[in-house]
Amino acid sequence: MVNAESFVYVTDMVPIPMRSENKIQNSPSNLIKMLDSGTKLEILATEDGWTKVKFEQTIGWIISRYLTSNEPARVQLEALKRSNNNNQLSLSKKNDRNKELEKQVADLKAKNAELSIQSGKLESEKEHVKQVYKDALKLEYKNKNLKKQTLQLKAELKLLQNNNTVGQEASARNWFIVGALVLFFGFMTGFIFQKRTNQRRF
Repeated sequence: MVNAESFVYVTDMVPIPMRSENKIQNSPSNLIKMLDSGTKLEILATEDGWTKVKFEQTIGWIISRYLTSNEPARVQLEALKRSNNNNQLSLSKKNDRNKELEKQVADLKAKNAELSIQSGKLESEKEHVKQVYKDALKLEYKNKNLKKQTLQLKAELKLLQNNNTVGQEASARNWFIVGALVLFFGFMTGFIFQKRTNQRRF
């Protein structure tokens, strides 16, 4: 008897027969099934060059020299091939992912360059807006001064108009007085001249 849960593998390059008894019997045949190289079996017992094994739910006997405690090289090679294929597939996926990431990086670099250009334009526009704002403040200040000057000129003009009106009224009064005086002196002169003329006659 052997320890529980001990395992062996079918060796050789050809399928090995599993029999119901620990002997070769052909008529009638005690062959249960053929097991391929590398098939993993659970050991149940050993006896006279035979090993009692369990495969899945089937129990039978196999000649011990066809069993090995190590996986056959062919099985290991197939496992390595499968592992290599999986690694190649994983590597291919990683390469594809790497290309995708490189493309994303290139796109991000392009976007970053575009954003840098836009940032430069925005900075230039910002400076232009600042200058326009400064110019607008200067113009507003000048406009306020011009409004003040305009109000002052209007006030001065109004004052001059008032003074001109007063002057015109004074001039008209003066001319009236002068005219009245001239008329008065003319009348007086005429009266005196006539009186003297009359005195000479008499």
